[in-house]
Amino acid sequence: MNIELVPIQLPDNANLVLGQTHFIKTVEDVYEALVNTVPGIKFGIAFCEASGPCLVRADGNDDELLESAIRNAENIGAGHVFIVLMRNAFPINVLGRIKDVPEVCTIFCASANPVQVLVAQSEQGRGVAGVIDGSSPKGRESAEDRAVRHSFLRKIGYKK
Repeated sequence: MNIELVPIQLPDNANLVLGQTHFIKTVEDVYEALVNTVPGIKFGIAFCEASGPCLVRADGNDDELLESAIRNAENIGAGHVFIVLMRNAFPINVLGRIKDVPEVCTIFCASANPVQVLVAQSEQGRGVAGVIDGSSPKGRESAEDRAVRHSFLRKIGYKK
């Protein structure tokens, strides 16, 4: 078995959701979940089919995000993995709806950070073993840090 670290190429001002699913209709179902959750969301979805023709299936409403999602899915190359790249929305806005899609099995990460995907390859194919999302902690949150976090969440409208 070989292990490879695949960096996600994230377009400027984009967020991602990376997960595993089990059925070809994922692209259409995730598309519907996204457009029905956040009006004005821009996105691209790509899904690595794991049987039959084993194609990268894709859809979206933004050409740049769609092409980037396809390239990232091809680079990961692991069966039943999907990636959503989005703008005009954050993962917190859509994650619940994506998780509710019946064929979605798991979410590996949802982030705007630099992400690396740990991919294992055997004679059968490739699979995601995990992800590295962002950077390692540099210390503990202080009272001042806590106040900044508290204020920030209220400033952007996620808390009252």
